[in-house]
Amino acid sequence: MPSTLFGVPEEFDVIVIGGGPAGSTTAGLLAKRGHRVLVLDKERFPRYHVGESLIPAFMRPMEELGLTERMDARGFERKYGGTLVWGNQQIPWHFSFVEGGAQPYAYHTRRADMDSMILDRARELGAFIIEDATVKEPIEEDGRVVGVRFNLRGADQQYEARAKLVVDASGQSRLLSRRYADVTWHEELRNVAVWTYFDNCERLQGDEYTNILIEGLDEGWFWAIPLDKGTISVGYVTRSSEANKDGQSLEDLFRSEAQRTTKLKRMLTNANQAAGWRTARDWSYTSHTFHGNGWVCVGDSAAFVDPLFSTGVALATLAGSTLSKIAHQILEHPEIEEQALKRYATAYRAFFDEIRTFVERFYDRTKYKEFYYSLAQELVDPEKERTPSADFVTLISGLSGKHPMLNLSLDDLIGGAEAP
Repeated sequence: MPSTLFGVPEEFDVIVIGGGPAGSTTAGLLAKRGHRVLVLDKERFPRYHVGESLIPAFMRPMEELGLTERMDARGFERKYGGTLVWGNQQIPWHFSFVEGGAQPYAYHTRRADMDSMILDRARELGAFIIEDATVKEPIEEDGRVVGVRFNLRGADQQYEARAKLVVDASGQSRLLSRRYADVTWHEELRNVAVWTYFDNCERLQGDEYTNILIEGLDEGWFWAIPLDKGTISVGYVTRSSEANKDGQSLEDLFRSEAQRTTKLKRMLTNANQAAGWRTARDWSYTSHTFHGNGWVCVGDSAAFVDPLFSTGVALATLAGSTLSKIAHQILEHPEIEEQALKRYATAYRAFFDEIRTFVERFYDRTKYKEFYYSLAQELVDPEKERTPSADFVTLISGLSGKHPMLNLSLDDLIGGAEAP
């Protein structure tokens, strides 16, 4: 007989597996709409996560959650654009978010702080948050997921919680999507990353002071993200096939490739390494199925794209915002569930594929700046209503999309039929 938790119901409208940005955005906005929501996360927040640089599209769901002022209050550094050393002539160039739309900045953050802030907001809005909770398996009845079984750290007993809809926001663990769906790895982006942190770094100068730096080399590229108190996050990304070609460790590869850079090398002249090494590999993929009977995935459990343009968190929170609206409609009108989740998956996949396609083609470093601009225009503005450079900034800001997830109406969700 499963145990019960003190003060926690056993029946919910929605259970969210995972309290990262995708899960906590979904949960917070559903709770804001008056639904009973449970969030289960295996970690205790704050917890470390990479992905410190954000893009302007991230600000939309943060406005819905009422968190934009708190981000400034927490001291997160505003990010106004990016600087690249990229292309056939390796000439530095930069862009400003103001050219791409109404949102002129995003942030660089320490993800432990930012993720905790979003999860805490979901709690404030009324979601039940249980940390140190490892989901073991879904509960299935008559072919439908109706809840989950989970354990708490340090306890022997197992707990159950039931809901009308279960959301897999478990990130790359893909707790439900791994169980119910295969995954496609995007071979063009089968990469490995190694990163660490440095103190006492030089910064880019003038209007580029808060920019992220992306510096390409023959076989890979570096990121440099300014954080607080003179610290920067620095990582190197290369093809998995190149990582151990000469028997070098990833750390030695990082050091040798860093010596071949220009702008990054100057930033690190007087710097000292301030943390250990971390690695990740083979992270660009798409789940074959984004939903099933009684369940749906959001964020990295659905798909993840190479971190070249820092799109991961924005995609996750935009999808969480959209899913909260769709789940609200499903709870109000259960008969539209299948059709609504199909429309969600179609819009999500189209938005993701637009960004993935651009990243794959941008990896061709034999081109020049104007080529990348025209590529962006081809994808998001084939009528050429804006300049190519504006289309480039709009795309990498996450503010484009021929399939804007945030604008799905009830009529969209039920396929044009009369609303119940």
